[in-house]
Amino acid sequence: MKVVGITGGVGAGKSQILSYLGEHTRCRIIMADRVAHELEEPQGRCYKPIVSVLGVEILTEEGRIDRAKMAARIFADEKLLMQINEIVHPAVKEYITEAIAKERENDGIDYLFIEAALLLENGYKAIVDEMWYIHTDEQVRRDRLRTSRGYSDEKIDSIMQGQLSEEDFLRQCPVVIDNSGTLDSVYKQIDEKLGEDLCQKQ
Repeated sequence: MKVVGITGGVGAGKSQILSYLGEHTRCRIIMADRVAHELEEPQGRCYKPIVSVLGVEILTEEGRIDRAKMAARIFADEKLLMQINEIVHPAVKEYITEAIAKERENDGIDYLFIEAALLLENGYKAIVDEMWYIHTDEQVRRDRLRTSRGYSDEKIDSIMQGQLSEEDFLRQCPVVIDNSGTLDSVYKQIDEKLGEDLCQKQ
């Protein structure tokens, strides 16, 4: 089993690529954001620590964490944001590390793909076999974010400024998939990469 990290800037089309990989390989896909949401549920390992930091006022009537209220609190206070990140990021990484170990033991898949915007920043290079960078031209990303998510230029600027530069991604990721063009183009690149892996196994 090969563990592959999938990273790239906002609007790069990572979800689209993961969908294709899910259909064309024997794999498991883990998305860090979804893991975080699971761990923030009442039975999750992050729930009590988050509530102890932010207070019960961030809870819904059903006792779940209200993500909009939490976001409003932490993004307005850098210290709180750091505290919550120190709770959530290590827990997500621990969950993913445990998942990798279980899948290696089960030996039932060829790939385990891990997707997160902060894979490089959070040290995932140490636990994956290979890191893929999904490159998409900035203007294409901006157009996608305006069209698909309705983001304003100001919001797009704010998000992009908080992410790694193109140079950082390229320096740290040996595999680059260019998703600036057509779907056929990006799928061809993926097929070629998967074919290389198959040849290496033989």
